Amino acid sequence: MNSIEAYKVLGLASGSSLDGVNASIITTDGVDIFSFGRTFDIPYDENMRESLRHMQKNFVTMNDDEKLRIENALTEFHIAAAREIMFDVEGINLIGFGGHVVCHKPKEHILYQIGDGQKMADALQVKVVSKFKDADILAGGQGAPLTAIYHGALAQKMEKPIVFVDIGGISSLTWIGQNGEMIAFDAGPGNAAINWWVNKHGGMHMDYNGKLAICGKVNDDVLNSMLKHKFFKMQPPKAADNTTFDDKLEHLEGLSLEDGAATVTAFVAESIIRAIDDFVPILPKKVIICGGGAKNPTMMRFLRQRTKTLQIVTAAECELDAMAIEAQAFGYLAVRRMHQMPTSYPFTTGALVEVIGGEVFEPKAMV
Repeated sequence: MNSIEAYKVLGLASGSSLDGVNASIITTDGVDIFSFGRTFDIPYDENMRESLRHMQKNFVTMNDDEKLRIENALTEFHIAAAREIMFDVEGINLIGFGGHVVCHKPKEHILYQIGDGQKMADALQVKVVSKFKDADILAGGQGAPLTAIYHGALAQKMEKPIVFVDIGGISSLTWIGQNGEMIAFDAGPGNAAINWWVNKHGGMHMDYNGKLAICGKVNDDVLNSMLKHKFFKMQPPKAADNTTFDDKLEHLEGLSLEDGAATVTAFVAESIIRAIDDFVPILPKKVIICGGGAKNPTMMRFLRQRTKTLQIVTAAECELDAMAIEAQAFGYLAVRRMHQMPTSYPFTTGALVEVIGGEVFEPKAMV
């Protein structure tokens, strides 16, 4: 489509797994993707990571001053990352700022997301689109997943039906049918569950390359008990948060570090395969794994072991950057907001109507 303006947009994503900022540049008009630019991963320092973890755990009891302090720190971190990128890359004329979700109760339609879009716009003197989830929540949606429409754009020239699975803090799924029809929902736990286990029992931020899980043994009794969670029987669209599966993660206690890592990784993998088997209308030609899970060889191995019918591939095998897709999606959503195009739908988030999500922040002139 040449009738609407294309933007060279920088997307910024901060996942619930607390790894850091994923940033990526694409050129798009909000329908077609004309080019992919560079991708950047900026890990959080220990102070930033611990502040976000503290806020997620203690949000209800924190005072407003402490919340504001952490929000300012997060915003400044993203501004510094974006400024460095824009110093190296010319022509960026829009930023899609995903912010960071610290409290999300999908069933209650409650969301608290930090990240000051106006402060970023003023600091960088570029238009910023942020707060993508708010309008969806107000329209009766669950605020997630929001990447479905971007997955649809990526799949334009791919054989369908096809499934994208984003294994981030939570695992989310997008099914795209032969004629472009689409459903999306959260499939179950993701990297946040694995990170919780290895942080609590090993003092590690994550199971790097699945090295702990591959050395452990899956405890089938524990796994089967975890898979009895009521979330897995709920019909989509549905969304989860980082606390949804806490009661089942407690079943891991008593396992060794390695066996626990293997079992919780299997929990993620099995929930994804079951979600596809139970809820997609027609089984896909291919399942594309993106997000941090695509970089975990043990996760990929477990996924492939748990199906005899599905072709499981990484985004890289489809010439896509697994770690860039969420950041690219926020850039894509930002452009759709600029053109007043929907960003979520009843069949992706459960909203009552199509939703044009995101708030536009115009930079104030510097004095």
